[in-house]
Amino acid sequence: MNTATFMQQFGPIIIIFAIFYFLIIRPQQKREKERRDMLSSLKEGDDVITVGGIYGKILNIKDDVITLDVGDKIKIKVTRTAIGNILKKREKTED
Repeated sequence: MNTATFMQQFGPIIIIFAIFYFLIIRPQQKREKERRDMLSSLKEGDDVITVGGIYGKILNIKDDVITLDVGDKIKIKVTRTAIGNILKKREKTED
């Protein structure tokens, strides 16, 4: 089998895989990395929204459990992965 025959048979498959990688796999990996970075940057005092649509302020972070203040003295505990987005980062205070 020479090179020209090889490219005729397997070239389209290679091109389809390359398109698939750049249009689907690579952007998904980028979104996953951004989400991991967002979850690791959570701090007490951040205003967040959970994936279930609950708004709250982070009161405490212990390992993978986050305690949220959702208003009227109501506190709930969620896992770190339940946080969907950070709405407002805590203001840095100078000590």
